[in-house]
Amino acid sequence: MADKPDTATRETVHKTDEEWQRHLTPRQYAVCREAETERPFTGAYWKTTDEGVYHCVACGAELFRSDTKFDAGCGWPSFWDAIGHDVVRLRDDYSLGMHRTEVLCGRCDSHLGHLFDDGPRPTGQRYCINSAALDLKRAAADR
Repeated sequence: MADKPDTATRETVHKTDEEWQRHLTPRQYAVCREAETERPFTGAYWKTTDEGVYHCVACGAELFRSDTKFDAGCGWPSFWDAIGHDVVRLRDDYSLGMHRTEVLCGRCDSHLGHLFDDGPRPTGQRYCINSAALDLKRAAADR
């Protein structure tokens, strides 16, 4: 696997609600800043198989590599691992009358999705992420 990004010197991103609203589309804002969930099978990346790196749409932080993406059949992009341990932050989520693990961007605290323990090897984890929270930077064709 490629080198992990140097996140030790990475600055966190803080913006006002008004700044986030100017920077993000209404759908991106609803997902990233208000923790909404897009409907399954509707997002731009749920079935994408292109190679590249998925970045946070809000701050540009590298989050997931395409070689960890898999088809979980759930209708959202799913990954079995994040690029690094601190590129995402996990938080308990007790909404909807259940306990889940929310996944947030480690740089700007944008809501990305949820983490489940039903993924494939080698981690057994499934990062179930909203397409609206992601920006895929596709790999160069000549690589």
